[in-house]
Amino acid sequence: MKRSAWKYLWKSKDIRKMLLNTLLLLVLYRLAANIPVPGIVREVISGIFQRQAPNLSILGVFDLLSGGTLSNFSILAMGVYPYITAQIIIQLLIPIIPSLQKMTQEDPREGQKMMEKWTILLTIPMAVLSAIGQIQLFGQLAGGTSILNYTFGFKGASLLPTLTTLFSMVGGTMLGVWIGQLISEYGIPNQGLSLIIFAGVVSRIPSNLYRLILTGESVALLLLAMLAVLAITIFAIVYVQQGKRNVPVLFPGRRVGNRMSMPVHSNIPLMVNMAGMIPLIFAQTILSLPTIIAQFMINSKTEWVANLANGMQTTFSVGSVWYVVLFFLLVLLLTFFYTEVLFEQQNYGENLKKQGAQIPGILRGEPTQRYLAKVQRRITLVGAVFLAVVAVCPYLLQWVLPEGTAKQSGLFIVSAAGLLIVVGVVRDVFSIIETELKLHGYDEKLINA
Repeated sequence: MKRSAWKYLWKSKDIRKMLLNTLLLLVLYRLAANIPVPGIVREVISGIFQRQAPNLSILGVFDLLSGGTLSNFSILAMGVYPYITAQIIIQLLIPIIPSLQKMTQEDPREGQKMMEKWTILLTIPMAVLSAIGQIQLFGQLAGGTSILNYTFGFKGASLLPTLTTLFSMVGGTMLGVWIGQLISEYGIPNQGLSLIIFAGVVSRIPSNLYRLILTGESVALLLLAMLAVLAITIFAIVYVQQGKRNVPVLFPGRRVGNRMSMPVHSNIPLMVNMAGMIPLIFAQTILSLPTIIAQFMINSKTEWVANLANGMQTTFSVGSVWYVVLFFLLVLLLTFFYTEVLFEQQNYGENLKKQGAQIPGILRGEPTQRYLAKVQRRITLVGAVFLAVVAVCPYLLQWVLPEGTAKQSGLFIVSAAGLLIVVGVVRDVFSIIETELKLHGYDEKLINA
């Protein structure tokens, strides 16, 4: 039986330090998540969530993904999502703007630095707009009650407290981004933002289970249903999302003195789901926009505007038939689109040509790129369908369960993104740690050699 390197986990000083740094920074983030925004009236926010049935609304979805910071209206109420949105926008702009595409292809390292710089710069105005929109939205939901202990505005006596509130919310987002970067640098490599979202989702599990127990009726049925969703998610992530197609590549032999070495046979691993969880998060963001816009129009004195707003709220309400259908289609399309963007950035055809490598039976350069793109699209179809199915599975499960039971718990409506993120992050972290253990020599076959 193959023995794992995991039993040596705590023996490696570097790995132990990496794990402790990650844990410390996550604890720091969760402590900051409980700092309220200056001027906020938390009782009014709590009342909004109670009236809106937070487990069944778009607010509940974002509250889950932010780890409850939205319902607390803390300085981290926006989480790191302005940064993620900015990151997605910059990545989507690269293939559209030829100069950016050329820079990333000619000098990937400098291109990465440039992308990071512009992502940070774009995050700030997006965080400001998100903060204003969030305050306005909650103000609309509160009706005649103010969510702030002052009048929100940029004139007169309201200017200073308004700026204080906005600065604290934007600062909270930038704090979250900074902690995420620290985790990637001093903790688990390249997993900072993912672990922050992961910590937020996991932090809601105790309260969700407590609410489930309080339902009183059909608790066993709900637990079984939740385990079924979890099992499907794990299957999709582990057995499908992690799948790959190995395309054979032949590298030319090298001249060593007067001799020529044999050609090297290798392969290019094309992932079934190269896009990861980004399509799911992006799809939820897009579907939330009509509901947010409708909140500003619903009290309009113009009849057709008010009717349009009511129709938008009904159509795009979380768990409705149209919401589920659109969510499925958006995840499907965005997976293909985002994969295409990421694949083009790899520029396999040109890179293999520079190395003198060739796929057997395929010409070098552009024909190689077209062939690999065709293969990538075929295998992406499997990953996209599975990601979309798992994303809508909790909503479908709610229709199957007794109405009162499903709606009392609200666990399934907000569990799709949460479960995908949790399982995906755990998988990535385990893979990174196992690689680090082997790199440090903590492998049974190396130790016993």
